[in-house]
Order: sequence, then structure tokens, then C-alpha cells
Amino acid sequence: MNFASTFKNFSSTVSSVAGQAAQGVTGAVSSVDINSTSSKFSKGFKDLSQNLTQSVKERAGTATDLTELPQEYLDLERRVDGLKAAHVGLLKIAKAYGSETYDYPTQIQESVSELGGNIAHNVSFWAAAATKGTQLPQPSVTEKPVEVHKTLPHALSRASNAAAVEVGPSRLSTVLKTYSTAQEQVGQARLVQDEDINKNFLQPWSATLNSSLQAAIKSRQNVNKARISLDACRSTLTNATGGPKQEQARMEVEAAEERLVNATEEAINLMRAVLENPEPIKNIASLVKAQQAYHAKAAEALAAITADVDEAVVAAEADFRKARAQ
Repeated sequence: MNFASTFKNFSSTVSSVAGQAAQGVTGAVSSVDINSTSSKFSKGFKDLSQNLTQSVKERAGTATDLTELPQEYLDLERRVDGLKAAHVGLLKIAKAYGSETYDYPTQIQESVSELGGNIAHNVSFWAAAATKGTQLPQPSVTEKPVEVHKTLPHALSRASNAAAVEVGPSRLSTVLKTYSTAQEQVGQARLVQDEDINKNFLQPWSATLNSSLQAAIKSRQNVNKARISLDACRSTLTNATGGPKQEQARMEVEAAEERLVNATEEAINLMRAVLENPEPIKNIASLVKAQQAYHAKAAEALAAITADVDEAVVAAEADFRKARAQ
């Protein structure tokens, strides 16, 4: 087969493929109902315009004969608003449990000190790694600062322990060390409490706010849109002059009424579900349980040292009176 024959066959194949592609495009275009698409677009634009006009009238206070929603729906709306306000208000305060330092008095000063220690450790570690295997002197790596818990009980524990060292061997030093140990136990119990509250209260409480409550609120927005659409259709029907336009307007009112009924029923069901959900009460019970466990641990730790501290007080007062009597 010579070159001319080959090229002729190739050209014929390309022409055939191009023809089939053109037929496919033509068929696809012909399958699109231009009139139907244009009609749907015009109707959508008309509905949007009517709804916008109705909304403007309502905000301006010039709209009349507004559709009244069922009293049950309105009552549920108020209750859902109250439930949302309760979730937001309590979460605003309780989210403090998500931060370890919520009761810590001096985190700024200690953070600066810790930052300096971490920088010194990182620089010395990098220098040691960079000079390893070379003839350069091997620098020593500074110790990484010990991580400390930043809670008020832990801070009291560290301060009491430091004070005991400053005071030196004495009855006061012994009492300070005893108190330091108890506050360490209280601090650990507080960390356990915070973890429980985060897991069993804050997370599910936030989930209710962001899921089921939001779904109920969104359904109410759908009801409002459906109600505005119905009132807009009724206004159009009122202004219709008869004939085909009036009949079309009447059919649109009926369709809008059905949409409103469906949207209202869905919203009522969602609002009932969120209001009847026992999860918020379970969340509060978890919060109470975590707090009760913490305070019980704290009371136990402090009660364990009360007798020793009281005994130290009696002994110190006796020594004081004896010294004054001499």
C-alpha cells in the first residue's frame, strides 16, 4: 500500500468519525427542549420576584392578609428558641473546662520562662546533632523543661513546696509539704474532672446545638419561605383580571398552600423531636457527676491532712505561749 492510498484511508476514517460526532452533538441539542427550559427559567424568575416583593412589603408594614401559622407551630417555635438560648448560654460558660488554665493565676510569667527553656533545649539539641561525627567540640544538650500542669491546685502545690524549701527544716516546712502533697492530688482530680466534662458534656451539648437544633431552625426558615410564597401567590390572584391568568394564579395558590402545609408539618415534627430529646438532661447529669467526683476527691485529699495540720497548730500555739511565759 503506497503513501497516497494510506493517507486517503486515514482521511476517510477521520471524516467518518467527525460526521458521527456532529450527528451526536446535533442529537443532543435537539433533545433539549428550548421552550421548556425557557419556560421554567421564566417561572423561577417570576416566583423569585413575587417573593421578594412580598418580603419588602412585610418589612415595610404594608402587606395585608398575611397567612397565620398554626398556634402549635408558634408555641414550638418559642420553646425551641428557649432551648437554643439555654444551650448557647451554658456553653459560653462551661467551655472554660476545655482550657486547663481557666483558674491559673500566673500563666504568663511561667509561659515566658518555659519558652526560654524550650528554646535553649532545642538550640543545644540542634547544635549537638549538627556537630556529630565532625572534629568540632560536641556541645552538651540542655535538659528539656519538665512539663507542668497549669491549674490553681498544681500552682498551689508547687508554691507550697518551694516555700517549704525557703523556710528550711521546721514545723511550718512540714505543714507546707503536707499541703503541697494534698494540692497535687486535688490538681490531678481536677484534670480528670475536666476530661470527663469535655467528653460527656461539652461535646454532646455542642453536637445538639449544631445538629438537631440547627435542623429544626432550618425547617422553620423553609416554613417562612413557603408562607411568603403563598402570600405572594394570593396577592397575584387578587390582582388577576380573569381568564387564563386568573386560573393560573389560582393553581399557583393551591400549589403554594400544599408546600406550606408540608413544610409546616416537617418543622413541627423536627421541633417536637428536639424538644423531647432526653440527651440534654443526660448531658447535665454527666456534668453534675464529674463535678461531684472532683469535689469528693478534693475533700478526701484535704480531710486526710486536716488532723496533722490541726495538730501542728496546737503544738505551735503551745510553743508560742511557753516562749512568751518565760
